[in-house]
Amino acid sequence: MTALTLIGLVLAGMAATLHVAFFVLESILFRLPVGRRVFGVRPEADSAPLRLFAVNQGLYNLGLAIVVFVGIVLVVLDASSPIGIAVVVSGCSVMALAGAALAATAPRRTLPIAAAQGVPPLIAIVALLLG
Repeated sequence: MTALTLIGLVLAGMAATLHVAFFVLESILFRLPVGRRVFGVRPEADSAPLRLFAVNQGLYNLGLAIVVFVGIVLVVLDASSPIGIAVVVSGCSVMALAGAALAATAPRRTLPIAAAQGVPPLIAIVALLLG
């Protein structure tokens, strides 16, 4: 395994871990005041219609994380197989695209979160494709 591949896998793992945290925030903590505050939803009554969307989005993030973790395991088990790299790059591509979409939607408000969501998987993709 090359150094670039290792760097790519570490960054992909960090991105996947962050997406697990997004899942917890969106699918579990959104029901609580602390979770709603993160999204700028104050009253309990305002959060009820949004809860379905938050839970669904959280599950998407968990799914992306699982895909990336599976890809990492495949690369670790067989570094010469392109399948694991393809799986990691696919999952990280969706993560990076979602980060870019978030940044484009409301850059003043979401840029730090969008960067945290999109930059590590983007660097992981570059490292894995060059490694």
